Amino acid sequence: MKQLGSVKVLFVAGFGPISREATASRGLYMNALGIEFTEEGDGYLHTEALKGAKSFAIWPLSQAALSCFGQESWPDDVPAPQAWLEFDVDSVARATAALESQGYRMLVKNKKEPWGQTVSRFLAPEGLLVGVTHTPLLRDK
Repeated sequence: MKQLGSVKVLFVAGFGPISREATASRGLYMNALGIEFTEEGDGYLHTEALKGAKSFAIWPLSQAALSCFGQESWPDDVPAPQAWLEFDVDSVARATAALESQGYRMLVKNKKEPWGQTVSRFLAPEGLLVGVTHTPLLRDK
C-alpha cells in the first residue's frame, strides 16, 4: 500500500454496522445470516472468526455517540453513520430466498454484474446496503 505522509495503513482492523435497534440487528446478522458473535456485557457483539476482516462488530449507536460526543444519544444535527457490507455466500439464490422468507425486501435480486459477481441487495435495519454475493475474483485469493 502506498504511504502518504507519515501514516502507513497496514490493514482493515474491523468493520461493522452501528445499530440503533439491537433486536433487529441481531435478527439479521445472528439469525438470518448465522454469524456467531461473542457478546460483551454492554451489548457489543464481535467476532474475529469471520474471514475478510480482522474483526466484524455491531457497535450500538449509543456507544458511538458516547465515544464521539461524550453523550449516549447521537446529535440530531449530525447524520447518523451508515455503510455498505457484502457477504460472499455459497449460493446467492438460496441466501436470497432465505432472507426473503424472513421478510427482507430485495432491492436487486440475483443480478449478474459485468465483472462476474452475482448479487442480491437489501437494506439492513441500520440503513446499511447489504449484499449477498458470489464474487469469483475474490474466491481465488
